[in-house]
Amino acid sequence: MHRGWHVAERTATASSPDPEWKKGSAELLVLSLLEDQARHGYDISKLIQLRSGGALRFHVTSLYPLLHRLERRGWIVGRWVEKPEQRRRRYYSLTPDGRRAVRAMQQSWKDFVAVIGRVTGVEHG
Repeated sequence: MHRGWHVAERTATASSPDPEWKKGSAELLVLSLLEDQARHGYDISKLIQLRSGGALRFHVTSLYPLLHRLERRGWIVGRWVEKPEQRRRRYYSLTPDGRRAVRAMQQSWKDFVAVIGRVTGVEHG
């Protein structure tokens, strides 16, 4: 098993995205989940798995380096939060630059899917 996120083993190999596709989409997945609210790393990891119906899993060990890279770029900002009866967690939220970046990435993704659909004749709803 490689590091990063992966498609669950039950998914057919022929339909599994290749590593380059996965690498490029990881930032989009994380940034999109931070659009509506600040989240900590474990929450992001679990949401990816939950919202994909278990088809996608993001390993927390590679999520944190990605979060640090996004923070260095100025797209997200992290802050430590302590809650009663819980350990301290770092919550990440989008910056204005991050909001612009995620909107551009989402539009690029929509355009890409539309082009692939036109070329292959696959309809997307």
